[in-house]
Amino acid sequence: MKLSVVIPAYNEEESLPPTLRTLYQTLAKHGIPHEICVTNDNSKDGTLRVLQQLAETEIPTLVYYTNPGPNGFGYAVRYGLERFSGDCVAVFMADMSDDPEDLVKFYNKMLETNVDAVFGSRWVKGGKVIDYPQVKKYVNRLANLIIRMVIGIKYNDTTNAFKLYKRETMEGLKPFLSPHFNLTVELPLKAIVRGYSYAVVPNSWTNRKYGESKLKIKEMGSRYFFILMYCLIEKYFSRGDFRKKSSTPVSQSVSR
Repeated sequence: MKLSVVIPAYNEEESLPPTLRTLYQTLAKHGIPHEICVTNDNSKDGTLRVLQQLAETEIPTLVYYTNPGPNGFGYAVRYGLERFSGDCVAVFMADMSDDPEDLVKFYNKMLETNVDAVFGSRWVKGGKVIDYPQVKKYVNRLANLIIRMVIGIKYNDTTNAFKLYKRETMEGLKPFLSPHFNLTVELPLKAIVRGYSYAVVPNSWTNRKYGESKLKIKEMGSRYFFILMYCLIEKYFSRGDFRKKSSTPVSQSVSR
């Protein structure tokens, strides 16, 4: 099963080399057939130059695109999700906040269980966060609590972008609505509401070493709320029009 890794990148010339090298080396070490798909989101620094150099000299599985616009985290991820070639696809951060070894665990979990998606959680046994800003942590836990209560789920890390989906699962989540970071909530909530099976695997998160976070909490509140309300309406009023057409039961399991 070929794995595609979609990475959005805006002004990440410092973060990309260590991230992509480590990701490639890890996947190659474990013998996982893969491609690394980076969307340069119209960066103003040397991101495109770095991608060209890495693809030509070090990372043969690297493919990259430049999103001409509109731009934004969600648009950049969606640009990659329309172009990947693998049998399954993961969203991975350019700043190395995600651990490639966790991605291997996600991939193996999907192979072992044949679930439609694998979700990471930093807040279950075995998960961890390193240098997580306190204010961001408070907002994160509150947001996830609200999502759990509104949608009626046990999964506690919906806002975590780091997830793995089968190709047919990703196709079943279209059309995408979110242009910004609310895409990280749209994808898993749609998967859950539409009846796709998933497993939860602990993962780690490490704060970036270079550059600055693109997530602006004040700007995102209403956008997260919009997606939450959309998924709630779909759950109760769509009459199953978007649900997965299969007799396979929906499941959730936590791997420790």
